[in-house]
Amino acid sequence: MTEHEVLVRWARSGDARPGLLGLLDAVERARYEATARPDDKARFLVGCALSRLTLGELLGLPPADVPLRRVCPRCGGPHGKVRLAVPAGSPYADVDFSVTHSGNVVGVAVCRDAAVGLDVEDDGIGLDVDAAARTALGATELSALYARPAAGRRSAFLRTWTRKEAVLKALGVGLHVPLRELEVSAPDTAPAVLTWPEQLGRRPEASLADLTVEDTHTAAVAVLRAGGVRVVERANAGLQA
Repeated sequence: MTEHEVLVRWARSGDARPGLLGLLDAVERARYEATARPDDKARFLVGCALSRLTLGELLGLPPADVPLRRVCPRCGGPHGKVRLAVPAGSPYADVDFSVTHSGNVVGVAVCRDAAVGLDVEDDGIGLDVDAAARTALGATELSALYARPAAGRRSAFLRTWTRKEAVLKALGVGLHVPLRELEVSAPDTAPAVLTWPEQLGRRPEASLADLTVEDTHTAAVAVLRAGGVRVVERANAGLQA
């Protein structure tokens, strides 16, 4: 089976600058203005700009002209997974992308011919591992976690969580599924989905890859196709003035 190439680009919230606001559409600008915390505003701005720059290069369009759609499948609101809004017959109708951020790191993943999800988590974030594990991990995952020495459980949980979240982002369902019913392989084994929630219906195919960003963040990417993932990573992405 053919591996699916995923382009992953990383940037930092510190790359935010006023000139990037011109790349945003009306919906994005409204959300940016409505965001209260400066750190959240910076991450949102960089995420939008990074997505538009990356997709603009692919489509041959100025970043501000990249057509994006934000429509929640549950309520119809302008949020949820962002998608490329091109006609069904467009040569780019098969393009999917995913945006993520944690701490000062922002990332975007782009894939053709498969839905893609990207998740990143700051290794230094405050985290009650035991409480988070009880909420998010299934029985097999919990067994794998607590088989490890206590000192290694935090990093193991983040590796497991990023794999799960990447799959959920590829599916476009967010956290609206029973997290403990979506189980992935143990952190020190090849990334794979072991069990799927029944509410998802027929089990999709999925391929995952683990990533590490600057030795400070744990990340994972998932595509909803069999065959494996080949990740091409790029940094900075032209955001600096």
